[in-house]
This record gives sequence, C-alpha cells and structure tokens, in this order.
Amino acid sequence: MEKRLEGIRVLVTRPRERSEELCFLLEDEGAHVLHVPLLELLPPENPRPLIAAAESIQRYKWVVFASPSAVDALMEALREAGTTARLAQVRIAVVGPRTARAVEGHGLNVAVEAPEGTGASLYEVMRPGLEPEDEVLLPAAEEGRRELEDALREHGARVTRVTAYRSAAVSLPAETQELFQASPPDVALFASPRTAEAFLEVAGRERLGAARLVAIGPTTAAALTRLGLPVATVAERPTPEALVEATIQAIRG
Repeated sequence: MEKRLEGIRVLVTRPRERSEELCFLLEDEGAHVLHVPLLELLPPENPRPLIAAAESIQRYKWVVFASPSAVDALMEALREAGTTARLAQVRIAVVGPRTARAVEGHGLNVAVEAPEGTGASLYEVMRPGLEPEDEVLLPAAEEGRRELEDALREHGARVTRVTAYRSAAVSLPAETQELFQASPPDVALFASPRTAEAFLEVAGRERLGAARLVAIGPTTAAALTRLGLPVATVAERPTPEALVEATIQAIRG
C-alpha cells in the first residue's frame, strides 16, 4: 500500500488526549510525527457555575457541546451532583463527530449535529427546532468563541454559558526547541485558534520554517490568517481522517 506521507515531518499541536488517533493515522501513511502539545486543559478556576448548571440540568431544553472536553466536564459535574439521569430529558446538540462520539460514549443520544465544524453551522441546523425563550446550556472553554452563543441569543433563546474548562500554554522543553531548529516540520496541523496563539507565544513563527499549515476548519483558518500565518489547506470536516487528507493535499499542492 502506498504511504502518501512517507518521510514527511508533521507537527501535531493538539493536547495529548485529543491526538492519539490522528497521530496513528499519520504514522500509518508514513509520516514522522512530531507531537508537541501546546495547551494543557485545566478545570475552571471557579467551578461553581458549572456545578450549579449540573444541579438544575432539567431546567434546560438544550445542552450544546462544541468539544469532547466540554462533554467530559459536564458529565463529571452531573455525576458529582447526582443528576446524570436527568440529562435524558434534554436535547443535545454538538459540533463535530468527535463531540458526538463523546456524547454517545456516555450512553446519550445526539439530537442535532453540525454538518461543518463551526458554531454558526450548528445554529443553522438547530434553528428549526429552537423556540424563543428556550433555555440553552452552553458548557464551553473559558476562551471559546462566542459566535454560537451570539446567534442563539439573537434568536431569542435564553443562554446560560458556563466555563467547562480552560487552557494554558505549556513551555517547550529545550530539546524540543533544538529539534525545531535542526529539523523543522514539513507540515504543521492546528486544531483551534488558541493552539495557534499558543504556538506563537511559546515557540515563535520562525520555528515553523517553511512548513505548510493545515487548519481543522474555517474558524481556525481565519485565526491563522489573522496571525499572519498562511494556510495551505483546510480539513473538510473536523475529524482525524479529514486532517490526514488535508495534510496530503498540502504536500501535493
């Protein structure tokens, strides 16, 4: 079988818990993976809003998840509150197939899934079933984008946004920086605007050399462009498989 990334050095910047499948698929195509997690996922500094939402989960008509980390954070809060069973009364909407799998992994059903990996896309598919004054819980990253929240509020929904988790940039060990200097990547994958910002904070754009940049979706692509980093390709869907295909496309031009 042809290995379409034979000998290609690919930088993966996702947190370790989100990148195992991606790294495996890249290596299966022959890539040499440089896995350099740039963000550490942490619980919210003030957990009380998340706990309060879990305690009264039955009041919401919708719970909206934009990441697997948000799913895990709310499920943990529900377990601590003893209200996990009540989530079955709530409609669940998600961004992306990985988030859908995270929901289903807890034995729950997804009512609505965005066809694209953006909050705006999710709002469009939620809209037919969304009534004004619907109570919507949005557990999200502390620094997460507001486009979905804003669209829901403009529709008339009553949105409760709570911090489910936060991210912090991690410093690069000296040996990693030396590795970048000696052998810069051919391709660098970015899966969130925050990861791109973290790379510039801890490494600097010069560490990318002439690497071709791949974005997981249009939101991340727009953020890279704003940061002055040219994007070679954008994954068609926010999945490991689509990221691998986008990496191959970036190499082949």
